[in-house]
This record gives sequence, structure tokens and C-alpha cells, in this order.
Amino acid sequence: MTDLTPRIQQAYFRNGPEHRSGADVSFLDIVKLFGFQSVKVGRWVSASEQQLAANLFFDALCDLMQLLQVPPQVISLKQSLSLQFGIGGQPGSCAFYQPQGRILALAKNAGGGSLAHEWFHAFDHYIARHLFQHSVAELAFSSTLWLGDSPIRPHPLNQALNAGFKALFLSPDGQSPSGYVQRCARFDRQHGIYYYAKPEELAARAFEHLLQRQPQKNSFLVSGTIKSETAKAGLYPDSTLTEQLSHCWLGYFRLLGQSLENTR
Repeated sequence: MTDLTPRIQQAYFRNGPEHRSGADVSFLDIVKLFGFQSVKVGRWVSASEQQLAANLFFDALCDLMQLLQVPPQVISLKQSLSLQFGIGGQPGSCAFYQPQGRILALAKNAGGGSLAHEWFHAFDHYIARHLFQHSVAELAFSSTLWLGDSPIRPHPLNQALNAGFKALFLSPDGQSPSGYVQRCARFDRQHGIYYYAKPEELAARAFEHLLQRQPQKNSFLVSGTIKSETAKAGLYPDSTLTEQLSHCWLGYFRLLGQSLENTR
């Protein structure tokens, strides 16, 4: 099979600090640092592709950790999240999050740029049992439950998440869907689908977009939210909503990181 390493090597840009001191890392190093439940690599991934992927994942996850200002355990969602690279896949998808088993998967030759999006799906799923007062369905996303008016568990961290969901889904007066929701729902209707207006997809696109707007860049972590056809169709939040969500959600993760550091 053709080795994709040289082409993949040239495909990604980042401007963040050096995390590996120029050395190669392995997926085992990633498991040890972040505490992932497991990492599986596909049988058709060559040794050189696996090495490159490990370096890309390591840098991207370290960049995500810095952007959110959280310790490694948050990235693995307290050791509950598993990674897959180059294994199977879902039709028409280069990356996906599977709630059953809590698996985040990227294809070996087309998954780059989707990591932040899929990580937020994993977070959206994980945080549901901490955000709401009552027990939740095992596979439920917090974004979907929020739209169902599930009562929020009182906590300063939950207030920041709640404010973000309110800005994401509702108009400023709270009486109608936000402009972002309306644009995505209209696009779905015009194309006879229900995808872009799904609560969990609205939330994940908003999260990846606000990350791509940060000065620290990593195109393996996130790309395609600014100049892509999807962006041109208005399927990402506008600058006003992005600023609101950055304040709420990045503020949430910053507070979470501080609280975890204080308990060490």
C-alpha cells in the first residue's frame, strides 16, 4: 500500500510551543500522559504513518490542553475516553465519536482537522451526568438534554456551561432559536436532511470554531471552520456568538483547570 507519510507531513500547520523537544513519541506515551482508556491503531497503518500520527495526536492534544488551560486528565475525560486511528469508520465520515464505549476515532488519511470537533462530542456526552440534577440516559448528550429543559445542578462551573448553551441555542431575549440555530435548520430543510441542526452538532461546530479563532493554531486539531464551503453556508457561529461562547466555555475550562489544580 502507498505510504501517506510525506503527504500528511506537509498537510498540517501549527504555531504553538514545542511539546516533544523534537523527539518522536508513541501512542503509549499519549496513553500515559493523558490517561486514555485505550488507543487502537488499524492494521493497515504503516509504521511510518503510525509514528507520524502519534506525533500529530500528541502535539494536538497538548495544544488543546493549553488552549483550555486544563490538566491532562480533562483531555481523557478522567480516563474514560478511548482513541482509535485508522480503524474501520462510518460511511461518509473521516472522524466520529461513538458514545457506546466512549470512542473517538479518526481515519488515517482524512481525519486531521476533526479532532477538536469529535473531542467536544465526547465532552458533551461525558458532562451530561455532571451538569443535570437528575440521572440521564447513558448515551445522551448534554446539549440535547439542555434543550429538553432538564434542571441544571447548582454549581459555579455548571453556570458557565449553562450560559454557553443559552447563548448557543436561544436568541438574546430567550424567546426564540438563535440566528445560528435558524440558519442551520433552514439549511437542513433545503437539503432534506437533519444533521447540521442537531444539538450536538451545533455545539461541536461552535466549539471547534472558537478554537480555530484563537492565536494558537494547530490544523490537525481543528481546521475548515473559517473558509470552507460549510463556513460559507453560515453553518458556524458568527463573530458575536463566537465571542460569547469563548467567554463562557473557555472560562468554564479555565475554572475547571484551576479547581483541579487546587485539589492536587
